[in-house]
Order: sequence, then C-alpha cells, then structure tokens
Amino acid sequence: MIKRILLIVVVFQFSACAELQQVINQLPNGMITNDQIAGGLKEALNNGITNQVTKLAVEDGFFKNELTRILLPEELQKVDNTLRKIGLSKLADEGLKVLNRAAEDAVGEAIPIFVDAIKGMTFTDAKNILLGDKNAATQYLQGATSETLYQKFNPIISNSFKKVGADIIWTDLITKYNNLPLTNDVNPDLTDYVTGEALKGVFAMVEVEEKEIRANVSKRSTDLLKRVFALQD
Repeated sequence: MIKRILLIVVVFQFSACAELQQVINQLPNGMITNDQIAGGLKEALNNGITNQVTKLAVEDGFFKNELTRILLPEELQKVDNTLRKIGLSKLADEGLKVLNRAAEDAVGEAIPIFVDAIKGMTFTDAKNILLGDKNAATQYLQGATSETLYQKFNPIISNSFKKVGADIIWTDLITKYNNLPLTNDVNPDLTDYVTGEALKGVFAMVEVEEKEIRANVSKRSTDLLKRVFALQD
C-alpha cells in the first residue's frame, strides 16, 4: 500500500513538472521571454537578500531570531551546563551571546557574493528553479556560493571574535572548565563552528523569502514577479 502511495506521489510530481515545462515551451512570443523568467528569479533572490539576510547583520539579528540563533555545539553544552552548576551562569550566557554577535558582524560580507552569483544565473538555471522545489532558488544560491562564502566568512568570523570580545570570553570559559577536577579538556574550533552556523542562518532567511513569494501572491511586489511566478501557480 505504501509503495503504491509513493508511486502515485512521484507520478503526480513528474506530471506537474512536465505540465509546467509544457506551459513554458508553448508560451506565445511576446507573452514572457526567457530573459524575463531569469529576471524574475533573480529579482526573487535579490528580495531574499534585501528583505531577509540584511536582518541578520544587525545586533540580535541572529541571537533573537528563533530560526537562526546559534546554539552551542554538543561538545560545549557540557561546558555550559557545568559552569552554570558552579555559579557562572552570567559568563555562560555571555559566551553564547558573543558567538551570535560574531556572526552578526560578519554576515554583511555575504551580500556582494550573493549578488555576483545572482548576476551569473542563466535561463536554464532559472527554469530549473521555477520547475523545482519550493526552496529551489535557495538551493541554487547555496550551491553557487557556499564554498566561496565559507572561505570569505572564516577569517571574518575569526576577526569578529576579537572585535566583539568572544575570543577572550571563550578562552576564560574553557580555561575555567578545563581546570575543574574530573572534567575532560575541550579545545573546540569555534571559528569553524560559527562559520558553518552563520551560513546556515543566511540560507534559512533566503528560503523564508522564496517560500513567501511562491505561496503568497501579495508578496510578488512587481509585475515581473507576478508574471513569472504565475507560471508555477
């Protein structure tokens, strides 16, 4: 029974994509061009950056956002719990906050890289996005920029640690923990961890905007967005 249901779902999805592909192929000349389809998807991604990613680049952009807040990795959760038990809750709270502050300080550097990736989008990219999943544009951006963003973010996060005082706070936290009896020493790569978490947060916010544009006609703020995304409705 389950296999039959899965088969029906797959056939339905394939048929839907094939139907949308046929609609695109059969559009009369002048109704909407390939360039306009690509332009509409670029505009949607630019909206994701303008309306959502920029929210992360301010104080508490990560820290007070349930979707992007950077939590402690498993290795450091035991550090956090142990320090709270011995009366260092305030220091533990500050340690978590400064990880988010470092990401907030660095995220603005992502925007020019995103803009370059969006400029390089082809019609084939745009068509695949339009025919794809509800987060296909975000996936495209992630595939086109993740490596470059990581290389860009990593040293910036490292500098941001110094800028917001995270390096001093976490050196103090980890030293206090490692000096406690009956604990195993930890020495986590916080720069690598926060870099990865910051990138997850950036793409999560782009996806928020994409899903809203796909699902909500009122979010299509220009005529081009309305015409392009009408093809997938």
